[in-house]
Amino acid sequence: MPAHEICYSARYRDDQYEYRHVILPSDIAKHVPKDRLMTETEWRNLGVQQSRGWVHYMIHRPEPHVLLFRRALNHNQ
Repeated sequence: MPAHEICYSARYRDDQYEYRHVILPSDIAKHVPKDRLMTETEWRNLGVQQSRGWVHYMIHRPEPHVLLFRRALNHNQ
């Protein structure tokens, strides 16, 4: 799958988490499960590339091609 077509947002944060969203092209998005969150292995197999600690934490039903990720601010500790 063409990972170069995947778009990554800038990171943003609150007091507990760092967040980012990832926008998938339609040919990759059709492989995203509609009824559950993905494991790290699943989203990496789609071509999403991120450092360790990121978790697919929410499904944005109006835009299922947008994956929402977060990781704890103290993920390196």
